Amino acid sequence: MDEIDGKVIDLFANEPRLGVLEASRRLGIARGTVQARLDKLAASGVITGWGPDLSPEALGYPVMAFLTLEIRQGSGSAGGHDAVAAHLAQIPEVLEAYTITGAGDMWARVVARSNADLQRVIDLVLTEPAIDRSTTVIALATQIPHRVLPLARSAVSPPPA
Repeated sequence: MDEIDGKVIDLFANEPRLGVLEASRRLGIARGTVQARLDKLAASGVITGWGPDLSPEALGYPVMAFLTLEIRQGSGSAGGHDAVAAHLAQIPEVLEAYTITGAGDMWARVVARSNADLQRVIDLVLTEPAIDRSTTVIALATQIPHRVLPLARSAVSPPPA
């Protein structure tokens, strides 16, 4: 990434509905250059989507928790991870899941309408037979929301020596 890529990303991150023509005017570069940069960034996987960012809280899901799942080990353990991931993908309240190292085998970030509803979500997660055990941590407040823009800005400028 170079400085132009960084400026294009910054502009569209702040105003995702901005048109390419207006972006080229604001950045002082040709429309074709803006479009080519956007296409390159999307093709390389830097830009992963243009959809709206949604708020689980505003949708009625103010409770967020992190589940650490322990998956049954043994023959076919990779299938166990895949089976658990496929199961989690069917539960709308599961926002994301990651295979991890350390204590546990998978982390899942989930949301719920209330603490009582969180129990329902956990019970639904645990219907997968490949899950041996689960621990739950409830998030009390968001200190830093999911973000990637500072990382993109850092990728444009080399770190100080």
